[in-house]
Amino acid sequence: MIALRSLRYRHLAIDALDIPPGLTSVIGPNGSGKTTLLRLCTGIDLPESGSVLIGDRSPRDAEIGWVNEFPDRNILFETVMDEVASPLRFRSVSCTETGDRVERCLELCGIRHLQDRSIRELSGGEKILVAVAAALVHTPSVLILDECDSHLDAARTAALGQLIKRSGTEYVIQCTQQMEVAAQSDQVVYLDEGTVRLSGSPREVFSRLSGTPFYPLSWRCRA
Repeated sequence: MIALRSLRYRHLAIDALDIPPGLTSVIGPNGSGKTTLLRLCTGIDLPESGSVLIGDRSPRDAEIGWVNEFPDRNILFETVMDEVASPLRFRSVSCTETGDRVERCLELCGIRHLQDRSIRELSGGEKILVAVAAALVHTPSVLILDECDSHLDAARTAALGQLIKRSGTEYVIQCTQQMEVAAQSDQVVYLDEGTVRLSGSPREVFSRLSGTPFYPLSWRCRA
C-alpha cells in the first residue's frame, strides 16, 4: 500500500489517502494539485509536513519509474537504444544483462523497430513510448505517468493501457484528463483545490461526478 498521511506541500493538503496495488488514475481541474501529488509520490519533491510511504519505504528509497507530460524532458541521449539503456548503465549493470533487458523492454513496448533511430526523428507518441520503456527497463515497483496520454491518439492511448497491464508493475499512478481512460482504472482519485474530494472505484467516484465534465462520455451514453 502507498500511504499518504497528514501531507502538506504548497497548496496540497491530504489528511489520509491509501493507494492500493493496481492502476490508480488521478483526475481533477487544472491547478488542483495532480502533478504535485505525483511528484511527491516519486520523491522528486518532499512534503513540507506529513509523509508518503510505499510499504515501509520513502519514495526516494523505492524503485520508481517516472514519465512526465512532455517527453522531451525525459530524454537525455541521442538514440532510442541508448535512452532505454541509460537507467541500467547509471546503475552499472553489466553490458550483457543491460542488452538483454533493453531488448525485452523494447519488445514489450512495441518499439524494437525504433532501436537505432535518433530521438529527434521520432513523433511525439513514439517519444512517449521510449520514455515509458526507459521508465520500465529497471523493473520499478511503481510507475508514475503525468498526463503522457495527452500526446497520444486513441489507438496509442489504448496500446499504452495494454502495455501497462503487460508490464506487471505493482503500482501504476497516472494523471489523466481522459475520463474514458480513468474509467478503466482500479481506483480513481478526484482532487480539487489541493484536497482529495473523492477516492474509490471508478463506479464509486464517477457516480458522484455525474453532470460534471469529469464523467466518462460512454457512461453518459449508457444512461
